[in-house]
Amino acid sequence: MSDSAVNNRRSYLYDRHLELGATMASVGGWDVPEFYSSEAEEHEAVRSTVGIFDLTQMGEIRVSGPDAPSFLAHSLISAMKPIALGKAKYTMIVQEDGGIIDDLIAYRLGVDEYMLVQNAGNLDDVFAVLEERVGGYDVEITDHSIETALLAVQGPKAKKLISRLVPEEARQTVKDLRYYSCTSLEVAGVEAIVARTGYTGEDGFELFVPSEKAEPVWNALLEEGEDLGVRPCGIACRDTLRLEAAMPLYGKELTRSRTPLEAGYHSLISPAKGRFIGRNALINQPEPTQVLVGLSISGKKVPAEGAELHDASGNYAGTITSAVLSPTLKQVIAFAYVDRWNCSRGTEFSVDVDGDSKTAKIVPTPFYNRKKR
Repeated sequence: MSDSAVNNRRSYLYDRHLELGATMASVGGWDVPEFYSSEAEEHEAVRSTVGIFDLTQMGEIRVSGPDAPSFLAHSLISAMKPIALGKAKYTMIVQEDGGIIDDLIAYRLGVDEYMLVQNAGNLDDVFAVLEERVGGYDVEITDHSIETALLAVQGPKAKKLISRLVPEEARQTVKDLRYYSCTSLEVAGVEAIVARTGYTGEDGFELFVPSEKAEPVWNALLEEGEDLGVRPCGIACRDTLRLEAAMPLYGKELTRSRTPLEAGYHSLISPAKGRFIGRNALINQPEPTQVLVGLSISGKKVPAEGAELHDASGNYAGTITSAVLSPTLKQVIAFAYVDRWNCSRGTEFSVDVDGDSKTAKIVPTPFYNRKKR
């Protein structure tokens, strides 16, 4: 662990991770597992069997009260009232100029109660911005992050594993739970919010449990999933998994200097809901000069984050934000912001990789789709 991580927060599972041989890394002010065995083995477990992640570093904010739906519609870029009970929505919170403060998932837990799950490191900013926006809305905003542990169970055998840990009468509920839905269930004897969500491109679940109850649930997942090939997984493979699935990462594809329009998330914006923070910038903004695209890059070497793309004339055409050698596809893939007038599928650029010029071609995303394998 680096010296900068000395004062980091640690989940209740920290010692358990060390027992399992985890190499730890610092993320958003937390010590988190980077990998246990190897990034490649953990990536493959999620793609072929099932992997589990400790994501306790993620933030959980509850927004409740009679005005909760209208307050969130005012504060976020998406409409909240259409979200049914037990459903979730991926959305963003932006500045007045449209710059992205964070991307998050909003879960509707009750008629007037929502849970917002935001990225590690952005909790304090999001909480402060929400408080600033309360105005005359009748809402209560509370931070439940420290008392909440988040465990992700991802992979084609995730449903089978979760079904083994719930009461028999709840197994049909697990089977019927749709993507971006949630419910309350007892998992390994612990009351949990169970959501059919994830950040890997595979089927899976996310379990929100009391922090002090995280270890028995974690241990039960490992024990009951042994014959399924379960593996504990770290953030290293989470990055390769999410990029294969073309899911953006805050701090790379999403930043305060980029808008949802540039990132390709026009569909999240709800102009018909009325006034909301960032509306003028997002609704009236001219077409962005750059847009986010997926790239396939020749060779096996990975270009650096921030590497520049150049067109056939040698002119600057864009910048790479994330790149990996895909364990599943066996090729280098990347996200990049490129000039809008040069973003057609099949367009080729050159990029320097360790002194060699490689070809980067715009390709459809997601790079990997489990439904087509």
